[in-house]
Amino acid sequence: MTSETPLPVLVVDLDGTLLRSDILFETFWSALGRNWRTPIQAVGALMQSKAKLKRDLAQSGPLDVATLPYDPEVISYVKNWRNRGGRTALVTASDERIANGIFDHLGIFDEVYGSDGVRNLKGPAKASFLKDHFEGGFAYMGDAHADIPVWSQAERAITVNTSASLRSTVDSLDAQVDHLQTRPNSIKPYIKAMRPHQWLKNILVFLPMLAAHQYDWGTFLAALMAFISFSMVASSAYVTNDLLDLAADRAHPRKCKRPFASGAIPIAHGTWMAMGMLALGVIIAASVNLALLGAMIFYYVATTAYSLNIKRRIVIDIIVLAGLYTTRIIAGGYATEIPLSVWLLAFSVFFFLSLASVKRQAELIDTAKRGAMEAAGRGYQVDDLPLISQVAISSGYVSVLVMALYINSPTVVELYRSPTALWVVCLILLYWLTRIIMITHRGHMHDDPVVFAAKDRTSQLCFLGILFCAIWGALL
Repeated sequence: MTSETPLPVLVVDLDGTLLRSDILFETFWSALGRNWRTPIQAVGALMQSKAKLKRDLAQSGPLDVATLPYDPEVISYVKNWRNRGGRTALVTASDERIANGIFDHLGIFDEVYGSDGVRNLKGPAKASFLKDHFEGGFAYMGDAHADIPVWSQAERAITVNTSASLRSTVDSLDAQVDHLQTRPNSIKPYIKAMRPHQWLKNILVFLPMLAAHQYDWGTFLAALMAFISFSMVASSAYVTNDLLDLAADRAHPRKCKRPFASGAIPIAHGTWMAMGMLALGVIIAASVNLALLGAMIFYYVATTAYSLNIKRRIVIDIIVLAGLYTTRIIAGGYATEIPLSVWLLAFSVFFFLSLASVKRQAELIDTAKRGAMEAAGRGYQVDDLPLISQVAISSGYVSVLVMALYINSPTVVELYRSPTALWVVCLILLYWLTRIIMITHRGHMHDDPVVFAAKDRTSQLCFLGILFCAIWGALL
């Protein structure tokens, strides 16, 4: 094609092409975040038609089109086409209301068409529409097997991030072909979405075994199975939370880089990831015992309730977070069949209430730095910062007090040769908690204090000190 030859109209698909996401899944998760009945309502709409489903979700799960993860290379391609004198059109199977919003926001298209609640503009229906509407011919940019009927009618086919087999199919068509690969095929975003660094929290399932000084292989293997189960279920919950938090994450300066918010992973893949990891975790838990299975189900239900609603409620949100940490300890007790000490449970509730408060403290300080008055997706205001800081300090100190009282209990005399060593643990915890809260107050805290502690050299030394004192007290 020479530069003098008039260019055909460039027709661009939306989902997976112009957008590194899928509007159907975007609106579904957005609607679910507002109303837990969304899946039931979606099934009812789907029984009528796919177009009806898209229209209902577009109405109940509105999107901020300005923050959606667009593909910059596709946008550049469209702009270049227009600069060369060609016309462009956005034609998508997504609902036309959202398509119109994207059309107005980007300003790089001359026309826009989408599904209207009755007609689903996809596959053969889209091909027929484009053939009738653009009688002079058109070029088509798409990404899926459903686009093959459209490419077969186009003068020029442009694929975006397609598989080798689909590219081969398009190459066999009677059309000029361009292949765009705008993102690498990598497993790294999927691993990142699972947040394996958060599995550090699941080490808590070993705490009942360590506290009871039961180090036999059977007990260790049961705790290890609980750790793996918790890691899978927790990762499923993290993925679900990220899907529900897409709008808030995209408005955040750091969280906008998360795999789903940035479009590094298709949201459809995230949906299957969440379901698959949950199923695996439940199967592993059931293979240990029914008590562990019950704990895992409770954890997932509580986490889902937190993601859907509780995280927007003041005070109860940090209490639930503390409870989710403590649930890990309870699950470890169930897996190993070790009775849990009231002292251990009391310490964990207050200690993790402190860490949950630190997490909210960090978010509020970050919110204040950005000049906002309310934390996105949370029920707190910047003015609440002094109260949250007081909760963090007081609950942390109470946890140390619980441990000090535990040191004087008869149980310690039975388990430890030198209980005096545990007093040093109390001093280390007092130092560490106070330092963490001071760091947070100065605005240097990571979004999650546990992740911060895992990377912080001083925190690592404090942990080694606690471990040394525990071994000293038990063996020397």
